[in-house]
Amino acid sequence: MPDGAGSAEDAEATLRGRLAPALDPRGDGRPVLLLVEGAAGTGKSRLVERLVEAVAGTVRRTAPGGSPAGAGPELLVAEDVHRAPAEDVARLRALLADPPPHLACVLSYRPEELAVPGLPLGPDTDFPARLAVVRHVLGPLGVAEVRRATLTALGADRCTPDLAAGLHRLSGGVAQTVADLLDLLAGQPSAVGLDRLGTPPRLDVLTLRRTAAVPEEHRRIVLAAAVLDEPATSHDLGVVAGLSGRSGADALAAALRAAALEERDDGRYGFGSPLAAAAVRRVTAGPVREALHRRAAKLLARRQPVPWERVAVHRRACGDERGWLVAVERAAGRFEEAGGQQHAVELLESALATGPVPEQARSRLARLLARCAVVGLRSDETLKVLRHIVADPGLPPAVRGEIRLDLGLLLCNQMGEVMEGRDELARAVDDLAGEPVPLARAMSALAMPYGPDASFAENVAWIERAVAVAEESGDPVVRAAVAANRVSVLLNGGDPAAWPLIERLPRDSDLIGCRQQTSRGLCNAADAVVWLGHYEKSRDLLAEGVTLAARSGAVYAEQTGRGCALVVDWATGRWAGLAERCRAFVDESGDMPYLASDARMVLGLLALARGEWADALDRLTGPDAADLDTGPVPISATVSGALIRLALAHDDVAGAAAEAAVAWKRLRAKGIWAWAAELAPWAVEAALRAGDTAAASAMTAEFAAGLDGRDAPSADAALEWTRGVLAEHTGRTAEAAARYESSAAAYRSLPRPYHAALTAAGAARCALGGEQGDSGPAVALLTDSATVFDALGATWDAARTRAELRHHQPAAERRPPGRPAYGDALSPREEEVAELAAAGMSNREIAATLHLSPRTVEQHVARALQKTGVHSRQQLGRVLGPASR
Repeated sequence: MPDGAGSAEDAEATLRGRLAPALDPRGDGRPVLLLVEGAAGTGKSRLVERLVEAVAGTVRRTAPGGSPAGAGPELLVAEDVHRAPAEDVARLRALLADPPPHLACVLSYRPEELAVPGLPLGPDTDFPARLAVVRHVLGPLGVAEVRRATLTALGADRCTPDLAAGLHRLSGGVAQTVADLLDLLAGQPSAVGLDRLGTPPRLDVLTLRRTAAVPEEHRRIVLAAAVLDEPATSHDLGVVAGLSGRSGADALAAALRAAALEERDDGRYGFGSPLAAAAVRRVTAGPVREALHRRAAKLLARRQPVPWERVAVHRRACGDERGWLVAVERAAGRFEEAGGQQHAVELLESALATGPVPEQARSRLARLLARCAVVGLRSDETLKVLRHIVADPGLPPAVRGEIRLDLGLLLCNQMGEVMEGRDELARAVDDLAGEPVPLARAMSALAMPYGPDASFAENVAWIERAVAVAEESGDPVVRAAVAANRVSVLLNGGDPAAWPLIERLPRDSDLIGCRQQTSRGLCNAADAVVWLGHYEKSRDLLAEGVTLAARSGAVYAEQTGRGCALVVDWATGRWAGLAERCRAFVDESGDMPYLASDARMVLGLLALARGEWADALDRLTGPDAADLDTGPVPISATVSGALIRLALAHDDVAGAAAEAAVAWKRLRAKGIWAWAAELAPWAVEAALRAGDTAAASAMTAEFAAGLDGRDAPSADAALEWTRGVLAEHTGRTAEAAARYESSAAAYRSLPRPYHAALTAAGAARCALGGEQGDSGPAVALLTDSATVFDALGATWDAARTRAELRHHQPAAERRPPGRPAYGDALSPREEEVAELAAAGMSNREIAATLHLSPRTVEQHVARALQKTGVHSRQQLGRVLGPASR
């Protein structure tokens, strides 16, 4: 009797292979028996129904007591044989002892409810040799199968991986329970969690019926399993039930006979799903349940290592408030040591929000919560708890200072409230006098240079103070934290002295806190060198930092590293699929929009290059975008540069000049001139087009002075570009062409292909405008630039460059007079116009870009719509081929 296991689909294939020959009148007619075995709710009836539908020929479905008609091929189906009366089972046994030819018989049963374990037809079963017998065992569904069922029942919008995994865990993979849970979810709003559903009535009835079938003197073993809520050994079940020796063994045997509990392969016993255990706990009398929880807590507290989180659950359930808080604190501390800060945060939040906690314990738990929260991801509940505790006037200053420190870090990092966060950090410094470890952390945090509230000189002063206090403390973790921040401060300032310090960060420390601080330092260093222009070094630092962050549980550092990688790809021209990656990162950030500020910025910059100006404006200045006055200064400077360029494209010179003035003032107050790389060329052009040559000259000089002695190759390339802009607008076209070409060469070496193409096109424009000598090299530069823009998907820039190219193309290369016949295909000009129209540009904007009249653009758009067969400009994007959008 071969055994098989698998899904309903596997069984159907087995049936076709095994049953079809018996039901084929042309075959030898050897009879076959298929035993379908599965616990309650595993899908036996559905499988048998599919069998009946799948098998062709004469099909007769009968109750267990029926018998075949005896004429021709026949399928006999008997379901739930475990419930059949003895006389019906005897008739089935007699039939199968001497089966007629061409008989296919399918019997289904629950193995846990058989009168004699393992024998579906009782102790006298004896199958003859000429009867083919196959057994198919239906087990629990896998996560993938639950996910498919969820997708079918709830649709793709609600079928998240977390929901499917949660359904699998709660149901134990039992098909009927999964279906019942999905029925309950289908009638609820999407926001309702699985924890609100309760136990499905069908499972409730089955579980309680089986529990009631256990003799009362043995029933405590079932209650103990429900309280432990995980598979347990017979010894542990006996201890929690208060049944020792033989009485415990007898009780467990009785529970197994009644199928109230089931045996696992590892010698443990329990329920098929957590929901079944919950059903039993719900009907257990309070005093009995408390006694069981108390014994469970004592049992678990004797283990090594102690599972403190589970001990906390049991102590809470039996009313031991003091013991519960001790267990929560120890569980959270262990999670922190192991790098599981996010888990610790969830545990501590729950504890601090579930009832009266004595003040001393509350402040202790809050400090632990605060420490863990700054390493994990955003939590509004944590923020609320910490704000409430910090406001307590009776809190000792040192305790308040520690909590205020981590509250400030949480506000600055996860919440994006930089100004408020730094205010809290400054107050923490006052509270922490005489406490070198937290004091060094607070000073080190105030040294981080990204915010606009302090000048770079102030940031440097804070890090110098922090280094001295950290050395005084002697604490290795705080030394690592300060060392990581010192690297970030120096790197962002373009100080070459930072590079050796990166190698000294304690990557291989035995202390997880040191490794977490190192991972943060490496990710921050990667971000700093992106703005400097060291892109390969940034990738190397990211690879190391993100890997170390993932291994050490530094979730926030890991996420910031992933955001930085998007900026690296944008800068180095890896634009294929970049918009999709950015959108996925934004979606993943959920209620932490600050974390996705890099991704939103990149989306805005991509949209600008493509001519998708409305989308660019929304990404750069929309509700979730970083605030330009309070957000990270390098992002603010880059966004302002893009906004200036967008205003100039719309011929809004006054708006561009105003944005340039505000952005430059912001950058001057900060004093990190490497961050002007994405702003300076556009700000100077805006000032020049507004007629303020003096301001443009002053900005250029200030930019140059700020880079003196700094290691900032991207800013150096931008400085040449800026000098080229100044030279071009003040009539020095030869110098401008040389400056632009020098900038393009610098960008190519970084590499920054988009910026190299922009500046190369500027060099060509100046060379052609001078009308001196051979124009061939300049035309070639424009051609190469257009090719780069096309490859990147920079639709707007490609169109602008091609329009410029047409003005200067040698006469021999221009098309002959007369309109070429393109038939139903788009002409190159129509395709160019259609791409910009699909991007969202107006006819007037397209006309300005391509040096055409709005009327001509209107005609091109109309012909493009007619030839492509679409009815709107938005639909053009779908028919123009893959793109770049």
